[in-house]
Amino acid sequence: MPVNSTNGAFEPEAFLASVGEGRSMIQLRVGQTIFSQGDPADALFFIQKGKVKITTVSRHGKEAVVAILSKADFFGEGCLAGQPLRISTVAAMVDCSIARLEKPEVIRVLHEQPAFSELFIRYLLARNIRMEADLIDQLFNSSEKRLARLLLLLANFGKDGAPQPVLAAISQETLAEMIGTTRSRVSHFMNKFRRLGFIDYNGHLEVHSSLLSVVLHDDPRSVRTSEVSNIEQNLEADEAASSAS
Repeated sequence: MPVNSTNGAFEPEAFLASVGEGRSMIQLRVGQTIFSQGDPADALFFIQKGKVKITTVSRHGKEAVVAILSKADFFGEGCLAGQPLRISTVAAMVDCSIARLEKPEVIRVLHEQPAFSELFIRYLLARNIRMEADLIDQLFNSSEKRLARLLLLLANFGKDGAPQPVLAAISQETLAEMIGTTRSRVSHFMNKFRRLGFIDYNGHLEVHSSLLSVVLHDDPRSVRTSEVSNIEQNLEADEAASSAS
């Protein structure tokens, strides 16, 4: 069991980075699947390096992006709440190094190691707060603000650790799914953000901290609520006309 060499205390980070009974390290390439919807839920995972995308498919075959997680995030915790089968699919967006902890080992450590329990509970609380913020964002903010907030979150702004402004390859379709809008609206706002210097495209997507102005307050260069509504109505009309033709 990983401990601090000076005081003998249990170190959760060292535990998660080590291989031992009930835990292993998985190396994945871009696009590889960690687990699929319907697989047995028998382990908890911790991202040491990389980003993963969580998706789920409805009974009617419609796929939705549930979340994008990165370094220091857990996933697969449903197994600890009695979930027998996975309700989503998780795939690597970039090369990843992921710790896999079998369910019995996680339960044992949660009972025996308060430091690990504290780390895991902090993560669950932070994720719950994020989910509440996502819901509020979806209910009250414009498509423009929802997209700006998502890009900042993906770039790690406002989270522990240094921002990582250069994002892994992510399609406009995926961004649209995550904020509940259409690809054409995402394309419009991405072009606007680039024109205003909030983001850059140069073979990759780079997010600048100036994008915060769209989220935190009504920046003079930002599209006003009425203008957002007009733009979205025009885009909807264009999409309807395209579908009809």
